[in-house]
Amino acid sequence: MDNGLRIVNYFVSLHGISSKTVYSLAPSFSINVGGELLSLDTPIVMGVLNATPDSFYQHDEGADAICLHARRMLREGATILDVGACSTRPGYTPPDEKEEMRRLREALTAVRSEAPDAIVSVDTFRAQVARMCVEEFGAEMVNDISSGELDKEMWQTVADLGVPYVLTHNTAIDETEEAPFMAKLLRDMGSRVEALHELGVCDIIIDPGFGFNKTLEQNYIIMRNLDVMHELGLPLLVGISHKSMIYKLLETTPEEALNGTTVLNTIALMKGAHILRVHEVKEAKECITIIEKVKSEKVKK
Repeated sequence: MDNGLRIVNYFVSLHGISSKTVYSLAPSFSINVGGELLSLDTPIVMGVLNATPDSFYQHDEGADAICLHARRMLREGATILDVGACSTRPGYTPPDEKEEMRRLREALTAVRSEAPDAIVSVDTFRAQVARMCVEEFGAEMVNDISSGELDKEMWQTVADLGVPYVLTHNTAIDETEEAPFMAKLLRDMGSRVEALHELGVCDIIIDPGFGFNKTLEQNYIIMRNLDVMHELGLPLLVGISHKSMIYKLLETTPEEALNGTTVLNTIALMKGAHILRVHEVKEAKECITIIEKVKSEKVKK
């Protein structure tokens, strides 16, 4: 049975089970980061550092602002800094490769001067940008929101660089029913994982792609069934910080979406997320601390 069919059958077998809240027993993982194993037995936080003037929420311009933000996120408990210089908000035209590189060079120079030992992920869909960040600044991870679709050289580049790769689902699925939608998403992710392994990419982190080519209802279908993603057998990253699935549902704004972000991060942790990608590190770390306490401690009488 091929991997895609196994995943489909697995999901169908689960569909219709009781929806009462349970704590997902997520698999244990570690990833090779700069030659050292990073354990994901306890969930970790990836702090977002936007070096672009047109992000949908929060951005840092100039070396001083970037250093200050990086310092604060690390102090509050971020394990990884995810540095990006190309907005991915809907309808936005990204800068050209030269401008993205210029922004990232400025940002990464600042980050490395402030925190030379910090684990840095570069948020880009361009292979040459990823190569520059790894080779010139020692970035330890590539976070590609396009799953390699926007630059066909990305997967081979990541394989050559030997760094962990965040594989984000970013393909529209024309399904409104829960089971067929999840089955197609998992089949698509499974086939991409297999292709990456064949190229020699060893450390893959999966991101179901909240907000990327998905309707509001599809985003919540994924959240309801997030624990099914563990069938792929890989670490799970969740990035829902201040996204439209929160503020459109609540009829507010991105700036007012912190409470909704915390609620969804809590649900994601209950369903076994290994990495939370967030703008506010302190609140995410508090979520992890509380959920880990609830999972590990018996109620004292």
